[in-house]
Amino acid sequence: MTIETRKAAARARALAAREGCDPMLGADLARHVLADIPPPPGAAVSGFWPMDGEIDIRPLLEALHERGHKILLPHTPKRGNPLIFRYWYPGAEMVRERFGTYRPTGEVGVPDVLFVPLVAFDGAGRRLGYGGGFYDRTLAGLPGAIAIGCAFSAQKLDEVPAAEYDAPLHAVATERGVLRFKGF
Repeated sequence: MTIETRKAAARARALAAREGCDPMLGADLARHVLADIPPPPGAAVSGFWPMDGEIDIRPLLEALHERGHKILLPHTPKRGNPLIFRYWYPGAEMVRERFGTYRPTGEVGVPDVLFVPLVAFDGAGRRLGYGGGFYDRTLAGLPGAIAIGCAFSAQKLDEVPAAEYDAPLHAVATERGVLRFKGF
């Protein structure tokens, strides 16, 4: 079985497990992040606008904005390119993106800490996304950045199939708590 076939099967299992999860549990995720792994003062932080049943991390983004962090959201480029990040603040003008999400129209910036959406994760810090490779390319170009996956605890698998180009995470935040990896 190829890596892509294994990833497709894992994606299907994790998406099925995510069905019925309440996106509003993102408020619990926010409390865990702020208590256990808050970004360093002054860090530029990227998040994401939730789509298709993803956990809603907007409470986290709003809390970090209130704490003085500059917040960025991804602008999805053409396939094969890393993400572009644009500054966001509560009430910012948003435009519809591909894949059903939204992004701000603000200036471009570079995040120090990335809160990353995912389809599945495992106890070793491997992340499975939607298959476009946008975050893997982005994280490869930001070697000093901290990558924290955001998901429902139901999306944890025993093992996520990973290739050498798949970027590992420093931590995963869920509605139940934070899992840390790589000595983070």
